[in-house]
Amino acid sequence: MGARCVVAGEWCAIVGKVMCCGGIVHRFYQQFACGRAMETSIENNRVFKDAIPDPESDTHRKLTVTTHSSVQPAVLMKMGVFVPTKKKGTEAEPINASSALSKLEYAKKEGYTNVVITGPRLNLSTDFKVWMGIIHSFSRSEDALKGNVIKLKFSEFARHCQYPNKRFDTRLRLEIRDSLSRIRGKTITFSREGATKVHVTGLLKSVEFDISKDIIVLEADEKLWELYSDDNLTLLRKKPLYALPRKEAAQAIYTFIAALPAQPIPLSFKRLRERLLLPSSKGEQNRTIRNALEDLRKIGYLDYELYKNDEREFVVKIKSRNPTLKPET
Repeated sequence: MGARCVVAGEWCAIVGKVMCCGGIVHRFYQQFACGRAMETSIENNRVFKDAIPDPESDTHRKLTVTTHSSVQPAVLMKMGVFVPTKKKGTEAEPINASSALSKLEYAKKEGYTNVVITGPRLNLSTDFKVWMGIIHSFSRSEDALKGNVIKLKFSEFARHCQYPNKRFDTRLRLEIRDSLSRIRGKTITFSREGATKVHVTGLLKSVEFDISKDIIVLEADEKLWELYSDDNLTLLRKKPLYALPRKEAAQAIYTFIAALPAQPIPLSFKRLRERLLLPSSKGEQNRTIRNALEDLRKIGYLDYELYKNDEREFVVKIKSRNPTLKPET
């Protein structure tokens, strides 16, 4: 199992026949273009260098993944990677991530100045739950201390995704399989003007799901390790997400606001529209944002005020945030 080189700009997925209990191994490979994989030591292959400390320093962990909280790359929470479900169409709009991801050590070393995120639209109801399970799995697996590939039982992974035991059935296996495929298909392309070399990777490099053995193997790209260093992580409490069932716009805005610094500058609705990537008209998007902000106020997470700037654009001034919510929530 592993990535293989293909013609620049192309990618593919290798998937077994779609069966749930027929012993088929489903493999989803994130391909990268032109060139050999970087030869690195075991230490350099550790993706979560700071989020997953060595056992002897475990008590000094700055950010902790638990059943109540997750640690997330702040830059991903601020971009439209996980967005509200779209009724029609599965492809998301390309995201220009150049300003954020071109600062990564790998990008600077290779001279990559253009970074674009493309691929399927990832929702909050399933895909973000599975993504948090991926982060949780890497943070708890001893395999992650040795490299960028981890192997675990399906039941363990499903628990990391916060699914109850009573849901460990055929339907959930298909749901998680499809979600892992979408997450693997979210592509990050590094390039620079006038150059013929590009690097194509993703949120995951590859996934293997062996249904007959109920084993999941996850491989991350070690070149993106900086995303998971303490300086680039944000603590995301899960309680506000659980308090907003089926309200994906509010959930998405929550993940964005949670990644902001202690005293954030006011947010324009334009910035929030860019984060949500909704397909509706500007007026409808603004209504969705206002309703989502009010939902966040109702659960006790957000205190804010709205005003219009000189361009007649609504602006949100964040007064306070309370990730523990109201006592009665």
